[in-house]
Amino acid sequence: MVRVLIPILGMVCLWWWWASYADAEDMKYKDPRQHVAVRVKDLLSRMSLEEKIGQMVQIDRTVADPEVMKSYFIDSNTEVYIETLNTIKSLSYFVVESMLFGARGALVKILSLSPVLCSVLSGGGSVPLPKARAEDWINMINKLQKGDPDLVRRIGAATALEVRATGIPYVFAPCIAVCRDPRWGRCYESYSEDHRIVQEMTEIIPGLQGDAPFLRKRVPFVGGKKKVAACAKHFVGDGGTTKGINENNTVIDRHGLLSIHMPAYSDSIIKGVSTIMVSYSSWNGEKMHANRELVTGFLKDTLKFKSDDRCLYSVYATWIPVFHTTYNESLINCQGFVISDWEGIDRITSPPHSNYSYSIQAAIQAGIDMVMVPFNYTEFIGDLTNLVNNSIIPMDRIDDAVARILLVKFSMGLFENPLADFSLVNELGSQAHRDLAREAVRKSLVLLKNGDNKTNPLLPLSKKAQKILVAGSHADNLGYQCGGWTIAWLGFSGNNYTRGTTILGAVTSTVDPGTEVVYRETPESDFVKSNNFEYAIVVVGEHPYAETLGDSMTLTMADPGPDLIQNVCEIVKCVVVIISGRPIVIEPYLSSINALVAAWLPGTEGQGITDVLFGDYGFSGKLPRTWFRTVDQLPMNVGDSHYDPLFPFGFGLTTESVKDLTRSTSAGVGEKPYLLTAIVSVVLSLLFAGMVICGYPEWIIHR
Repeated sequence: MVRVLIPILGMVCLWWWWASYADAEDMKYKDPRQHVAVRVKDLLSRMSLEEKIGQMVQIDRTVADPEVMKSYFIDSNTEVYIETLNTIKSLSYFVVESMLFGARGALVKILSLSPVLCSVLSGGGSVPLPKARAEDWINMINKLQKGDPDLVRRIGAATALEVRATGIPYVFAPCIAVCRDPRWGRCYESYSEDHRIVQEMTEIIPGLQGDAPFLRKRVPFVGGKKKVAACAKHFVGDGGTTKGINENNTVIDRHGLLSIHMPAYSDSIIKGVSTIMVSYSSWNGEKMHANRELVTGFLKDTLKFKSDDRCLYSVYATWIPVFHTTYNESLINCQGFVISDWEGIDRITSPPHSNYSYSIQAAIQAGIDMVMVPFNYTEFIGDLTNLVNNSIIPMDRIDDAVARILLVKFSMGLFENPLADFSLVNELGSQAHRDLAREAVRKSLVLLKNGDNKTNPLLPLSKKAQKILVAGSHADNLGYQCGGWTIAWLGFSGNNYTRGTTILGAVTSTVDPGTEVVYRETPESDFVKSNNFEYAIVVVGEHPYAETLGDSMTLTMADPGPDLIQNVCEIVKCVVVIISGRPIVIEPYLSSINALVAAWLPGTEGQGITDVLFGDYGFSGKLPRTWFRTVDQLPMNVGDSHYDPLFPFGFGLTTESVKDLTRSTSAGVGEKPYLLTAIVSVVLSLLFAGMVICGYPEWIIHR
């Protein structure tokens, strides 16, 4: 009997193994051993039109629930089962607009052909915990002055860890706009007025996504569960609109567009950026969301942000024991997907949404692959379905869009790891990341003035002064330090929504225990006169803002900043710290100020500012954008014929660090600050492999 059972058992095992193998061969998209191109091709062939269009939709979290996701195949092709004590709306979210699966206290089981990515987005600024602070990273890196790609890469890696800790695999960063007019309300999202600095700062992409192997350059790459997919935005020319008006028209010839606003996209693609977001703005009157010439013709074809048959099918198999297949290929033509901005396709028409079917047709045919609807998903799905069924939009355009989206998802490992990794929870706000943030703050500060001459500078400040004054609306306000896009779309005011160190707190913890620190937000001149302050630290600037609400034709500091400078700085030696997302009007007050520091939006780590004010580290930052005298000069950028700035592009005084400082504030520092001379290089344009590539002259900002 045993002799009979053994052969039967062996046959059963062989049959089971062969059935499993055959099933795996049949469902290649489920097999992580298969090359991503093979998996994409296999999965795409199994999808209905409804499922494909579901992949192309991104909705807001406030309208997302399991029934909607299931019924409309929102970024999911079959059943999506969610077992949780709370609804999907209660899941945890981060400032970047994406969806979290795997919130604390919730079990999310995805049984689908395609895991959810980017199908649900938060409305611009919610966070995983009331005290979470990872959200300020992007604000911080977007104002690095000195040009430190290695620092940016490290910040990108830390950002990826903290985002992944919340369960999110995708960030809408970096913003690689070249801000040519500080009146623009999104100028603080830009690195510089000079495209070469912006190009250097694309080094954040391998920080976020990981270093792609040499053979995978130009290919979407996310290096494991501690990395995220990046998104370069906003394509293209968003920083060059007339008068800096948000979502306005960029009037510039083709050469100017390609030489100023396009180079960083070429760099981003070479570094394997996974996605690119289209701009609300227009180029010479044509909406970017409907600009097929630039989105498909230049971005996808000329810059090779493309995914075609040469990518999906140019594979060959290498057999190795036992019945295990690996795939090798040339991935030069594999790239990620293009995503719209929030309701971006609605704004193709004026007024918005006045001819929605046309807007959908124009956007999809222009080359947009995923659409941020975010609420009106039923109309979008219905209209797009009709456009395809009526052969107005060809099926191969839909297949191209979905193939790109699936390519990114497979590259991210979402099919194998769709849930949040709780082992990363301690990365949120870790001390190592705070230290890195603090380093970024002190390296980004720009010293604009330090005394009236080189023999009597105010900085570094003494830690052992008997009595000092800290004043200003921004001195004890984390919300103001962080700026917009933090916690909420327009940011916040106060210290109750995130953890961190205010500038006042940093000063208090830095000075000698015997130093009396007096804080008054708006001290009157009589109060200042009646106290024997050795010096004052005045912290003023802009209130938080975002997008169009940040557009300003005056660029004045928030009240009562000007009066405060007069009340304090005309009586006692003072250093004024400007908290702002851009240069603001300062010339009328400059003569009253002993020392002036541009601190930009430093985020939560206020001690990065006191590290340099008190001499533990020296000032080293340089201006990445021109500081104007009056708004009447704008737009004014380095190289313009009417260039007459208050502080030129590349300006920044330096100091040396002073350890164990004991001198009085009237003594000199002994070191001579210097102005880094900007050497204007000739920009070379090269035509190579069908691509317009801007030359890389010697970078005029000290690295």
